[in-house]
Amino acid sequence: MNWNYENGRIYSTDEKGELMCETTFVRKENGEVNIDHTYVNPILRGQGVAGEMMAVVAEYFRKAGFKATATCSYANIWLKRHEKQYSDILSEDARDQAVACRIDGRH
Repeated sequence: MNWNYENGRIYSTDEKGELMCETTFVRKENGEVNIDHTYVNPILRGQGVAGEMMAVVAEYFRKAGFKATATCSYANIWLKRHEKQYSDILSEDARDQAVACRIDGRH
């Protein structure tokens, strides 16, 4: 996949410009980031794309020096499952983060 990076968003589109997958995140007052949404186009679900996307996001956070939490349920679970591999990007608050994924009709 070709990844696009914007302020608060990492995503991929197909050759027609249709959104294939997306992660959005917001800066918190303490300078950390919160992953508030993940999306995978229904035609790609069940193929490991969400995990691939989260690895891209985690590496981006690592290079940027971000500490992260996740209110998105998928991202929250993924970060917990990969805690050892990405411990350097996890906020101290990540383990106790409440989950309340932003819903916008694209799930």
